[in-house]
Amino acid sequence: MTTTIQRKIWILASVVLTIMAVIWGALTYYNQKTQDRYNDILQRYLRMNEATVASQQLVASLNNYLLSPTSDRLAQLQAGRDAMLRAKSEASRLRNADNDFEMSSYLHLIDSLVETTDRTLLFLDLKDAEASGRTFSEATRISKYISEMTLALIDKELKTYDRFYRGIIEQSEALKRLGLWLLLLITFSLALFAYWFSSSITKPVFTLIQAAKELSRGRFDLKIEVASNDEMSFLAKMFDRMRININNLFQEIQEKAQLEKELQQSKLLLQESQLRSLQSQINPHFLFNTLDTISKKAYLEGSEETSDLLVNVASLLRYNLKRLDRSVTLYDEVRVLQQYIEIQKARFSERLRFHTDIDESCLHVQLPGLTLQPIVENAVIHAVEPREDGGFIRFRVVDGPERVTVEIEDDGPGIAPSAVDRMLEGLEPERDAESHSTGIGFANVVKRLRLFYAVEDVLDIESDVGAGTKIVLKLPKTRRSEAYVQGPDRG
Repeated sequence: MTTTIQRKIWILASVVLTIMAVIWGALTYYNQKTQDRYNDILQRYLRMNEATVASQQLVASLNNYLLSPTSDRLAQLQAGRDAMLRAKSEASRLRNADNDFEMSSYLHLIDSLVETTDRTLLFLDLKDAEASGRTFSEATRISKYISEMTLALIDKELKTYDRFYRGIIEQSEALKRLGLWLLLLITFSLALFAYWFSSSITKPVFTLIQAAKELSRGRFDLKIEVASNDEMSFLAKMFDRMRININNLFQEIQEKAQLEKELQQSKLLLQESQLRSLQSQINPHFLFNTLDTISKKAYLEGSEETSDLLVNVASLLRYNLKRLDRSVTLYDEVRVLQQYIEIQKARFSERLRFHTDIDESCLHVQLPGLTLQPIVENAVIHAVEPREDGGFIRFRVVDGPERVTVEIEDDGPGIAPSAVDRMLEGLEPERDAESHSTGIGFANVVKRLRLFYAVEDVLDIESDVGAGTKIVLKLPKTRRSEAYVQGPDRG
């Protein structure tokens, strides 16, 4: 059973009461023992003195009867005689090894007094006044001897018990010293017990005070522990639970703040992208080359192919302007990518070699709009456009148990490791003066993918300088966050 503070107080009170009871019992026992011994000695003196008083009363009653022999005085004399015999019986109990001889003489004197009294009454009955007078005188003399013997016995008793009286005095002094030492011992013991008892309360309180100070400084990671088994331990556990709850609440607030920050960042990215799309989704250089290609095709070829090219351009422009603010399916992205490639093939002809390997069973996965085109466009810009013989681009879509893998590989000049690190961190790589794109940068694509899926591991870059580049998108089939803001027409 748990020891509570109240129980500790009761234990302290019980210890104090027990010590007081033990001391009181010991003192009472010692005093009672001394008092019993003292009473026993006093009773010896009183019994000896009773014999003296009884002898004197017997002689006085005998004298009164001799002067006036009436029945009342005879009864009084008989009562005195019986009292003398009782005094003899009581005195015989006082015999011990120290007073055996004196006590024997003392008892003989009592017997002699009783016998002399009886002879006096006998002579009085015989009308022998002279003999009764002699025996009365003898009785009086014997009574004096009894008084003297009583004093002698009492004096001997006093000498015998003198050691006892002195022992009582010495024991009293020893008892005083013992009481003083007991008082010091009890005081020291109670001081230790009081220190332990107060420490069992003050130490947990001090621990809680320190914990409260740390909490006031914002330190919610320090565990609160109290090594006791009373209410203070329960209070510490509740305090620690409160700390954990507050810490969890702060973490939730921080996570919500971070989520709101990411949401606001997403909104800003979206607004920036929308603004850039409204201003010029396709930069002038790309638009000029595209329109130039269309004009040449219209001049050199028939109107049917030119019409198809114009349709692809219109669809691409419409998609770029309206799909950036919403999630789309991988199918939509692939379809638009194919339209983009048709336009680029019209521009580069045989210089652009584009190969696809698409698992159409996984094209339902959701992703941010305008994700694939900027990546492929970078491949066109760096792997096809600068080279006279053009370049090779391979596009693959592979289904997996939890993710869909999209690979975009080219045989271009590759990317330096430092640039790869910047791109994986969501930063734009350094561009040369000839670089150009639709305006949606690679860093923008990376950030939108991570916001959309709420995971960091959505993209890998495999590249070496002079050995081409492979971009690998790892698209989760299920989203764990709604941080990505979609437009009113969500895919």
